[in-house]
Amino acid sequence: MIAKRMCFAVMLLGFVFVSGRSAGVLAAERLVALQSAPSVAMALPWFAEEARLYPKYDLDFQLVYIASSGIVTAAMSGGNGSVAMAGGEGPIRAFLSGNTDFVFIGSVKNVLTHSIMGKPDIKRPEDLKGKRIGVGRIGGNSHYFTQIAMREKGLDPLKDANLIQTGGAPETFLALATGAVDAASITTPQDTRAAFQGFNYVIDGRQIKPPYVATGFVTLRSVIAKRPKVVSQFMRAMAESFKLMTTDRELAFRVIGKKIGLTDRKVFDAAYTAEMKVLEPRLDIKPIAIQATLDEIAKTDPRAKQVTAQQLIDRRFLDEMEKDGTFDRLGLGR
Repeated sequence: MIAKRMCFAVMLLGFVFVSGRSAGVLAAERLVALQSAPSVAMALPWFAEEARLYPKYDLDFQLVYIASSGIVTAAMSGGNGSVAMAGGEGPIRAFLSGNTDFVFIGSVKNVLTHSIMGKPDIKRPEDLKGKRIGVGRIGGNSHYFTQIAMREKGLDPLKDANLIQTGGAPETFLALATGAVDAASITTPQDTRAAFQGFNYVIDGRQIKPPYVATGFVTLRSVIAKRPKVVSQFMRAMAESFKLMTTDRELAFRVIGKKIGLTDRKVFDAAYTAEMKVLEPRLDIKPIAIQATLDEIAKTDPRAKQVTAQQLIDRRFLDEMEKDGTFDRLGLGR
């Protein structure tokens, strides 16, 4: 009897040990990601949350919103976040300043589609002279677009207008809607919302579409070296999220509307239709988008002339999904 009890005890301990090991092996990996704007192009993490994709890919995921790619970059440099969805200027400027740990591993959108929306009496680009233009934060996507767009229209963004930092995208729209600024550089769906409220497309970014990493997947080379599997799983979750967002309009309205407080279906449909045309179905990061930013920065920072776009790109996770058929299996076109 004693022998049987001892045998049972040994078996039980063995079961607990094996179970404990299994639980450890299956434990989700903690991953903190940063998001620089609540927009359609940056909505993929929301869809992964809605569809419970993070447990599927063994991720204990946390998304933190921090307005502006420059501040996101600073947070990542300080160890607060391992991956990010952000505009390109912040990471690129960090790289030029010597933090070559930053690298782009994919992108959702390689063009800017911001527009400068103005009050009813502001109809043409020249009407912006002397006006207050809300740009979110200096160094962010909206600020970058404003500089490009104004110069293209023959205006000097430093002399011809007063650029006002308003915070993030929601705050920029609110500043326009309440009259705190005369015009604002905003993107989908805030530009569509503004148009439905009677504001004018003074400079329509949907026509200009300058190349730029508007929504890039950014990480650190040191993170890739230490946690390649985690980064790979994150990118796979994003690919599956892309399919959900682009193939289920009703789900997209529910998820995006809830996250940004959008209830007007007409506004959503117009914004969604326009944005789907410029997104990258295979999360491709295009060198031309990075090079355009380097060329722009080079006007004031000569260090940008010494760097090539390829130095800022690591395609290993995109290549993995190409080779193993992930993109094809999800039905994501080229």
